[in-house]
Amino acid sequence: MAVTLEEAPWLGWIFVKALMRFAFMVSNNLVAIPSYLCYVIILQPLRLLDNKCFWYIEGIMYKWLLGMVASWGWYAGYTVMEWGEDVKAISKDEAVMLVNHQATGDVCTLMMCLQDKGRVVSEMMWLMDHIFRYTNFGIISLIHGDFFIRQGKSHRDQQLLLLKKHLENNYRSRNRKWIVLFPEGGFLRKRRETSQAFAKKNNLPFLQHVTLPRVGATKIILNALVAQQENGSPAGGDAAKLDNSKSKGLQWIIDTTIAYPEAKPIDIQTWILGYRKPTVTHVHYRIFPIKDVPLETDDLSDWLYQRFVEKEDLLSHFYKTGAFPPPKGHKEANSREMTLSNVWIFLIQSFAFLSAYMWYSVLQYLYHCLF
Repeated sequence: MAVTLEEAPWLGWIFVKALMRFAFMVSNNLVAIPSYLCYVIILQPLRLLDNKCFWYIEGIMYKWLLGMVASWGWYAGYTVMEWGEDVKAISKDEAVMLVNHQATGDVCTLMMCLQDKGRVVSEMMWLMDHIFRYTNFGIISLIHGDFFIRQGKSHRDQQLLLLKKHLENNYRSRNRKWIVLFPEGGFLRKRRETSQAFAKKNNLPFLQHVTLPRVGATKIILNALVAQQENGSPAGGDAAKLDNSKSKGLQWIIDTTIAYPEAKPIDIQTWILGYRKPTVTHVHYRIFPIKDVPLETDDLSDWLYQRFVEKEDLLSHFYKTGAFPPPKGHKEANSREMTLSNVWIFLIQSFAFLSAYMWYSVLQYLYHCLF
């Protein structure tokens, strides 16, 4: 499509702005990631003396790094509106987030909307595609203890065994509380056709806005982390008594549904370059006590399918009306605008650049002393 004379200045500004944002993102990575690595290295003696304190400090730095990523979208006008139950009430408990997956921007959206949920981001473990291991953030995720899962039938059994071992070695020892899981196992646009064919063949729900979830990783997580009572049933919280819950182990499942206006998801390139007009991403939460979640494979599969059928209904309603439907028994659905503190963003960015300068000076001094 030809560019008109009136559109040329606007497109020129978009191009210049994208270049400036890209340059800042590169500089942000060049100062923040090496600084994080230097701090982790210098704190290794603390890890031996007080493992809990080490991972507490590492978690704070990890949250700041994710906050920087969130700020890239925030200053481009990509904000988040939250719906459904308030997950802040369970921010100190162990939980699994089951999230629908449309694009790489889903991860950035979660990085943003969870920043104001206490220490959730600091104590969170992500399950993500193995390709993220080779990104600039891969080394950070490896140190933090996130799990990279390889997709495909040929890798499935091996990956589930590796996930089980990873949870046993890293989840409790690093004081992790929340796990983020995308049960669909891939982006909507890539899996929809295959999912619909599988549903038709096996007489399962036909879904358009989500795909049928895979149960393997969810089952491994539940079996590994759910505390068992003496009678063998899962111990867990009661949504009506959040403050009185003293159960140990995994206590909640947070069914999380991400919706983009006009069903046009944001990808990581848009998040970084900011060439798309400001938009509001909508995130809906529904909390389930773990005692209400079946652990047997067939029952768990049915339970997961039902959750994604509900996601389908939520998204269908959203794309028709621009809002999520109210909970049962309510006439209106309440939404909450998520905000980031500009002062906080300035402080963590300043800390990153000052840290980079400090480490550069230290390394330069050591180099001159040695050579």
